[in-house]
This record gives sequence, structure tokens and C-alpha cells, in this order.
Amino acid sequence: MRILIVGDGKVGHTLATELLREGHDITIIDQNEDVIRKTEDNLDVMCILGNGANASTLMEAGVDHADILIAATASDEINMLCCLIGKKLGAKFSIARIRDPEYSESLQLLQHELGIDMTINPERAAALEISRMLRYPFVNNIEPFAKGRVELVEFLARDADVIVGKPLRELTSRHSDLPKVLYCAVEREGEVVIPGGDFVIEPGDRVHVAADMLTVTQFFRHIGRSAKPVKDVMILGGGRISYYLAKMIEKMNIRVVMFEINPEKAKTLSELLPHADIILGDGTDQDLLDQENIAGMDAFIALSDRDEENLMAGLYAKTHGVPKVIVKSNRFAYKDVIANLGLENQISPRLITCNTLLRYVRARVNARGTTIQKLYRLVDGKAEALEFIAKKGDPYIGIPLRQLTVRKDALVAIILHNGKVVVPFGDDTIDAGDNVVIISTASGISDLNEVIKK
Repeated sequence: MRILIVGDGKVGHTLATELLREGHDITIIDQNEDVIRKTEDNLDVMCILGNGANASTLMEAGVDHADILIAATASDEINMLCCLIGKKLGAKFSIARIRDPEYSESLQLLQHELGIDMTINPERAAALEISRMLRYPFVNNIEPFAKGRVELVEFLARDADVIVGKPLRELTSRHSDLPKVLYCAVEREGEVVIPGGDFVIEPGDRVHVAADMLTVTQFFRHIGRSAKPVKDVMILGGGRISYYLAKMIEKMNIRVVMFEINPEKAKTLSELLPHADIILGDGTDQDLLDQENIAGMDAFIALSDRDEENLMAGLYAKTHGVPKVIVKSNRFAYKDVIANLGLENQISPRLITCNTLLRYVRARVNARGTTIQKLYRLVDGKAEALEFIAKKGDPYIGIPLRQLTVRKDALVAIILHNGKVVVPFGDDTIDAGDNVVIISTASGISDLNEVIKK
């Protein structure tokens, strides 16, 4: 597909890299000459220097032949204008990054009037993911599928876990009361494996399991991971993620203490978040953290604009026994290093945005097939969880899985049939309209027919 990206910032550049890897024809527009020159040196894409909201620049970039226009500049207004002009000039589909909470209430109207096919808010998406992580304080990541009925959860295996040291096929016979979840993927020493029946989980493995919400909750309770609910949360930084998060978790009866060093921003947050305690001060100041009782918090979330500050504050919270510490970091290369320091829970708005946009692009690529409903990248993109809706007339419909061929690098994880969550075995079938969750170590899958064959 021909994809035009306006804005060569962190999101735009990362997205271009991923889309290029999947074989798309990419053009990037940016006004910064140094940024454009660097991208030309590192990526095999066409680069245009100019304003993406200018019709002449868009035409020079070939917007009239673009399948998708993605506006990802730092300005919401420019992104909306890019989409409006781009659609008028012939772009088939348009996506705008819109981050300001001021636009939240009128977003549907803006999309309709400006011809925007999709909007993405990285900060709100990040806040939503953090709020889910607070529900299970003992897990690293949690991702819902099938409209929230299925959950894919990542956690770190420990020595005392009953699932450790035994082949997976023997777990049910040895522990008959162990709730049945699907062991989707395991990361060990940087390698990702889709485990079979003979696979043995070891301490330190990052394990991904999937099941319905109730079963997942019972599973963690059985292996001794149940924890008291999060009631008190301390947040470093008063940016957009912090604002969205505070609005979300106050509905969960969670008390929020938030640090913001900018006086004007702190005053604004106090007005917008009347139920939160907004502290004017440096949230990396250890004396101030102690004064506000960091040791008594159930969770500490570092969301400042500097990854280094988030890391240091997170480590300080960890040493003071805070049960749940989450840090914002866009430094993918150091993810394992940070995790080895004890900060397993990391959040990246850039990565969340790219995953969302990749799902949309793949759905457009395969508009006539079983399109992707959800895409979630596991362990730094080494594996993917994808959700499809089975299409009437596809060759695998109604045939037991044991009679079908599933590609070796993939696993049929979950089938949602008539509202019932099914962990599939050989005699189970996929019917038209079923939600099907696939786990794969391959990238670029856009159709269920690529995974399951007659």
C-alpha cells in the first residue's frame, strides 16, 4: 500500500520503520531538514521537506495516490487540517493523532465534518493500559480481546509457582483444581516460544496466558498471586497521560497523589481533578517523596517527560517497598536492562500508537478477507496476538481443528463462540462470526486464512 506519513517525530519514524518492514511504500513529510536528512540516511522511504498542511506539499508527496494518510505531527490542529486537505486531494483513508483533552467531547463531530476515518490518542491509550495494570498489581501487562471478554496477561514466573518445573501437559493431572488457561507464549533469555505440551516453565520466564476474565482471576489466586486492591497511587508528572489516568482511576475509588513542578500546570490540574491531591514540587526529590509517604503507596507511576527521571524515581519507589511500580519509557533497546533492575512494568505511548495504527493498516490491506479486529505486539514485537472475526465461506469454517493445518509459528489461542470463551482443542471448530485470537511469532499476518488452512 502507498502510505503517506506527515510528521517524522518519534511516532512517525517508528511507524515508518514498522510499515516498511511489512513491505509498504512509504512517504514522509516533515518541516525539519535535519530530521528528514537523518531519515533519508536510515530508511528506504521517500522524504519530502515541507508543511504537511500545505496542498502543494501533499501533492508533491503523491497524496492523490495514497491509500492511507497518517497525520502524526505534534499539533492536533495541523493533523486535522492535513486529513481534511488530504481527503479532498484524493487520499482514500486518513488517520489523525489528536491528543488534547479539549477535543475529546467533540471528537465524533470532528471526524465526521473533517472526513477523518480514525483518530488515535497515544496518551489516553497509555492511561487505559496503566489502569488495567492496576487491576492486577502482580502482572506486567494485560490486554483485552473480544470486546473485553478475553484477557491476555503477562507475568513473571517464580520458584514457588505450581506451574514451574512440570511439562504443561501434566499440569491438569497434577493440579486438578488449577483453572485452565492457555499458555500462549513464553519469553526466555530474549527468545520467544509458543509452548507445546512438553514445554517446562522455569523461574524468570515471562509467561503470557489467556482466558476469560473470571478464569484469569481464579488462576492467579490459585498460584498465590492475589493481592489487595490498589487504593493509593502516586504519580510523577502532570502531563496528559497523568490527567487521563487520574480521571479513569478515580472511578475505581483510588486516591491519587500527583506531583507537578510547573505552577501554572499544577493549578490547572487542581481545577480539573478536584478529587486528586496535586503537589507543587519536584517528584524526583526524595525528601518530598518521603514527606508524602511514598512507602505507604500501593502503586507509583512515573510519567514525566524524561525517561531518566522516571527510571530513577521508579527505582526509589521500588527500594521503599511500593508493590506496583510503572515507568514510562520509549527506549526500547534498554527494556531488558530496565526490567533486570526490577522495573518490569514499562509503558510506551509510542509503541501503543504504532500497534494501533499497524492493526488499521493491515485491516485495510485485507479489506475483503477476515480483517484484524485487534493487534497486540508481545515482547518487543517478537510475537503478536491478533484477533479476527471468522468469515462465512472461508474454507476452515465448521471443520475440527485437528483436521486443519495451522502454520508452525502460530497458535489458535481463543475462540469466542456465541459469547462463550473456548480454549480450543482438536475437536473444536470455528464458525462464521466467531472471534478468533491467534498468537504468532511471525509478523505481517493480515488474514486468518494465512494461519489456518484446510
